[in-house]
Amino acid sequence: MSVLRTPPSTAKNIVRLPPLMLTTPQLVAEHVPCTLHPSVLPSDLACELFYTMLDASRGWKRNKWWLFDRVVESPHRTSFYARKTDGLDGDETWQEAARYWYNGRMSESPSVFPPTMEKACRIVEDIVNEEMKKRKPFNLEWGGDGQPVWRANVAASNCYEGAKDSVGFHSDQLTYLGPYPTIASLSLGTRRNFSLREVIPTDEREHRKARTFNIPLSHNSLTIMHASCQEKFKHSIPPQNAIDVFRPAFPRSPSESIEPSPCRINITFRFYRPDFRPLSIPRCKCGVPTILRPDMKNRTHGEADRYWWTCYAGAQNDGKGCDFWKLLDMLEEKRGPCVGFEKKNQHPQVINGQARS
Repeated sequence: MSVLRTPPSTAKNIVRLPPLMLTTPQLVAEHVPCTLHPSVLPSDLACELFYTMLDASRGWKRNKWWLFDRVVESPHRTSFYARKTDGLDGDETWQEAARYWYNGRMSESPSVFPPTMEKACRIVEDIVNEEMKKRKPFNLEWGGDGQPVWRANVAASNCYEGAKDSVGFHSDQLTYLGPYPTIASLSLGTRRNFSLREVIPTDEREHRKARTFNIPLSHNSLTIMHASCQEKFKHSIPPQNAIDVFRPAFPRSPSESIEPSPCRINITFRFYRPDFRPLSIPRCKCGVPTILRPDMKNRTHGEADRYWWTCYAGAQNDGKGCDFWKLLDMLEEKRGPCVGFEKKNQHPQVINGQARS
């Protein structure tokens, strides 16, 4: 039996590295697939946008869903916005169809970007596209003629009111973003830590452990989670023992005094791809649109090999879903164009969900 017994794991002997604080843009770029950009908006616009979203946040809600046979509630308030157009053309009818399923249920009609968010969005788009030019693209990123294109046509907005408001480790759903998305997260208000932790592939667990990286995000800073971040890392806003009260540089109006605030407003600008529109999303046996997940635990040469569609009806249906599971096939589902396409409107060869040019 000593011969047949499974040898003891060597993982116990692996040193667990302590959390590392990434305090500069250089450190962020060195350790995680993100870039940090401080003071991205004109200071008056940043203050105006903070006040606009802070006022709007009073009507935002906490998400609720079923998890392990009980209903859980998100420890922060959130809302969803959609741009007047899809960012690729001037068709405003896109707004009418911009209702998406989230946590197993149809969302309400999203609000249109307010004018201050639209101004900020244009600045963010320029920064993101300039950064993307510096990076080697992945085959499945959206884009024609071999060049990735990013347009922010939706934004998830969150309000963290006080030190205990938080969100646990997660990766963003790829259902409408598609593989290898780029997400731009704008922070307004009080400083909070943004944490990232890699999901270690199965074949590497015996050799190394995940390390947590913490990035302190100040007012008017932009964090770009570049392509591969959602496939390799999970992120969170952890609760803190104490936070500094934010004092805006400008009052709401010249006649008013400055209002200190314990709130952090986070706006995550995202590009909902035309080839992953709601009508193209497969439905499970429950009749509910599925969600797209990456295989985070198995990679080839450091890249995600496959993605799959899976049932998510149980998030609302008393925790009950079905066993629907289907690999993403970019060719069969006629999605694209992607950066890996040799010619415009031509589909790439796909192996286990991964496009090969």
